[in-house]
Amino acid sequence: MTKTLLSFGHGYSAKALTTLLLPQGWQIIGTIRSADKADALADTGITSMVFPGADMAAAIQAATHLLISAGPDGEGDPVLRDVGDMIKARATAFEWVGYLSTTGVYGDHQGGWVDETTALTPSTRRGQWRAEAEGAWAAIPGLPLHIFRLAGIYGPGRGPFAKVRAGTARRIIKKDQVFSRTHVEDIAQIVAASIAQPNPGAIYNVCDDDPAPPQDVIGHAADLLGLPLPPAEDFETADMTPMARSFYAESKRVRNDRIKEELGITLRYPTYKEGLAALLTDDFD
Repeated sequence: MTKTLLSFGHGYSAKALTTLLLPQGWQIIGTIRSADKADALADTGITSMVFPGADMAAAIQAATHLLISAGPDGEGDPVLRDVGDMIKARATAFEWVGYLSTTGVYGDHQGGWVDETTALTPSTRRGQWRAEAEGAWAAIPGLPLHIFRLAGIYGPGRGPFAKVRAGTARRIIKKDQVFSRTHVEDIAQIVAASIAQPNPGAIYNVCDDDPAPPQDVIGHAADLLGLPLPPAEDFETADMTPMARSFYAESKRVRNDRIKEELGITLRYPTYKEGLAALLTDDFD
C-alpha cells in the first residue's frame, strides 16, 4: 500500500524529511501559504496545496500519515482551527501523526538540564502558544500523536557563515547563557525513525549533544573562515530588536537520550562543530 504524508506547513524541516521519504515511494502532499511558492515544489515530486484556502477533504482522506509544522498563533493551532473536525473524524485511521514543536515549551531553567518529563513552563508568548497547541493535539481521542520538541534549527542556508563573511555577525555575551541546537538533517532522520517505529503518545527532544553559548558558535564559524572574531557585545547594553532579545530570555540544556534509546539514533552532527564543518564544505562544493 502506498503511504501518503500530508505535511501541513511544508517548510525547512519538512522538506528535509521528504528527501528521505520520496526515494522510498511515498506520496507527499505539502501545504504552502501562497500559490507563488508552488513553483518551488513543482519539480520535487511533492503535490502542493495552498492552506488555508484549498479544500483539504480529499487530501486528509488520502493521508496515511500527518506532519504538522505550521506554527500556532494567539488564536490557537491553524490546522485544528480550519480542518480539525476532518482530522478528528479520521483520527484512528492515521498510522502516524507528528507535531513539530519547540524546546521553548520548557521555559527558562537558568542553564539547567531539561528532558521530556520536565514540566512545561514557557516564559515567552511563542512558547505558550506551542504548549497549548501540543495539548490540543494530544487531546484528540485515538490520534497516534508523536511530539518532537526541536531546539534551534540550522543547516544549509541557515548557518552563521554569511553574516560572519559580511561582518554583521554579533557575539552577544550574556552570563551563563546556553542554547541547544539541531541540524536539519538530524531532524529528518529522527522523524523518519519515528515513522518507521510508531509509538503513539511519545515525546522526543530533538537536539545535539552540546548545548553551547551562542558566542562560541559565532567564534568557531569565524575561525573556520579564517576571519577576525566578531567583537563581543554585552547583552545588557547591546542594541537589539525585541524579537532578537527574546531569544535570550531562556537558558537551558536539553537532554536527547530518548531519541537514542528508543529510536536508535546516531546523530550525524553531535555538536555544532561537525555541523558547521559540513556547512562550510557545502559552501565550497
